[in-house]
Formats: sequence, C-alpha cells, structure tokens
Amino acid sequence: MLKIFKITAILEGISYLVLFANMLFIKPNNSELYHTLLYPIGMTHGILFIGYIILAFLLKTPQKWGVRDFGIILIASLLPFGTFYVEKKYC
Repeated sequence: MLKIFKITAILEGISYLVLFANMLFIKPNNSELYHTLLYPIGMTHGILFIGYIILAFLLKTPQKWGVRDFGIILIASLLPFGTFYVEKKYC
C-alpha cells in the first residue's frame, strides 16, 4: 500500500501543478481552452487528492507516523510541491 501512496503522491502533485499552469498560462491567453481543460484536470486532481488523504489515514498506523509527521503529510497536500517532499521523506 505504501507503493500506491507513493504513486498517488506524485500524481497528485503533478495534477496540482497542471491545474495551476492551466490557470496561470492558458486562462489569460485562451479562455475557451481554459474552460475546456478545467473540468477534466480539476476532476482528476480532486480524485487524486481524496485518494492521497484516504491512503494517508490508512497508512498512519502501519507506518507509525506520529501526530507531527501525519500533520506534515496532510498539510503537504495543500502546498505546491508538498507531496513530492512527502514522497521523498516518508515513502
């Protein structure tokens, strides 16, 4: 299950960055393309985010993550590049 968490963390981080790129680079130049891409990118990111959080809760006890480590893992899901840090440090 740790391998699945690692893959999910990487994919969640990538989807987060793609969502930001869509907002920052495509939206100002091509509003129609932005709206076309927003739903699939946003839905993918949402599913990966929920999967990341659920897997973190499932792995908390087997990995013996303390309150501090678990808090870092959860907060990292809200920060750009945070899940990449978690993947390197905790997986």
